[in-house]
Amino acid sequence: MKSSVKKILGILLLAVALASSPLSEAQAQCAMCSLTADSSVKNGNTQGDNLNKGILFLLAMPYTAVALVGFLWYRKYRKKQEAEAPNPFSQG
Repeated sequence: MKSSVKKILGILLLAVALASSPLSEAQAQCAMCSLTADSSVKNGNTQGDNLNKGILFLLAMPYTAVALVGFLWYRKYRKKQEAEAPNPFSQG
């Protein structure tokens, strides 16, 4: 039972790590923002790159929050299920 929780936690951590890993080809901007950021980078400004990273970060946060709520809900459900289950080793 503990190994299944560890497995789920490991998959969750892997998903979060992959979702937040920096990808050089990732674009998370509309067309106007992308053109503005590209033109500013060509002029030597690094704000366009930081804008893209910020948008990707904001994109990952709702998924992380949903995963955390799901994990806490699952853990609470498992505790409730264990408390209701009869103990086969009890006497009487």
